[in-house]
Amino acid sequence: MALKQWKFQNGSLTLGKNSVIMGILNVTPDSFSDGGSFFAPETAIAHAREMRKDGAAIIDIGAMSTRPGSEPVPPVPPEEEIRRLTPVLNELANDDNMILSVDTVNPETAAFALEAGAHIINDVSGYFHRDMAAVVKEYGAGWIVTHTGNVPAGTVLEYPDGVVASVNRFFDEMLDECHSFGIAQEYLCLDPGFGFAKTVEDNVDLLKNLEKVIRPDVAFLTGLSRKRFVGALTNVAEASDRLIGTITADLIALQKGSDMIRVHDVKEAVQSVALWESVVREELF
Repeated sequence: MALKQWKFQNGSLTLGKNSVIMGILNVTPDSFSDGGSFFAPETAIAHAREMRKDGAAIIDIGAMSTRPGSEPVPPVPPEEEIRRLTPVLNELANDDNMILSVDTVNPETAAFALEAGAHIINDVSGYFHRDMAAVVKEYGAGWIVTHTGNVPAGTVLEYPDGVVASVNRFFDEMLDECHSFGIAQEYLCLDPGFGFAKTVEDNVDLLKNLEKVIRPDVAFLTGLSRKRFVGALTNVAEASDRLIGTITADLIALQKGSDMIRVHDVKEAVQSVALWESVVREELF
């Protein structure tokens, strides 16, 4: 498997040799799985450092909820996102080797976060936003673009020619738009958007055919952690109890060729990936 570089503000990651783990840090009162757990800045900062110590290469900080049933995106205005992010970014940006991603659809929030020391913008808007593109280009930030359908959280779309074809079209359109805008694909990361505007069957179909939407020369991220479809398939209603299903889904995604996984439970993910890589990855790649 050929190596590829994912570039972002003030750094880069080499992908393809070892799996990269992104730790989730929700500084929100209402996220679907851990809402309120890390809302207090001091708790959030401590948890980010714990995840980094446990092996997360990237910490993805979200100050808005995209859980099913939440308000339409964006659920909170930029000034509220910025208020929640400020103390966390001010502290973590000073940590050595801490790669910070901020989960936002607001260009104003993205500009603030990148100015404060973040490296990557994780954008779940599901469309090419020229103002966001301008911010990403100005700062030389990494940009995660996600297939979400650009619909309110919890909405399920129909895919007449299949979810795989829809995801591929979206990726092609985003890559073309970014190229025309002057953003090199080395700064982009593609996310197929598990759980966004998709039925359980859509998610299964997408995971089963993940290799068909991966681009060999563009960074690729999957976010399967504690998703509702994982609970549906394992008959686990409580999101925080979906660890075993999450690990299974993550390893399938890595086996299909994903470069990175986005997880709540970093320590467990690191251990499972270490074993998987020791036994399987060299044979596959």
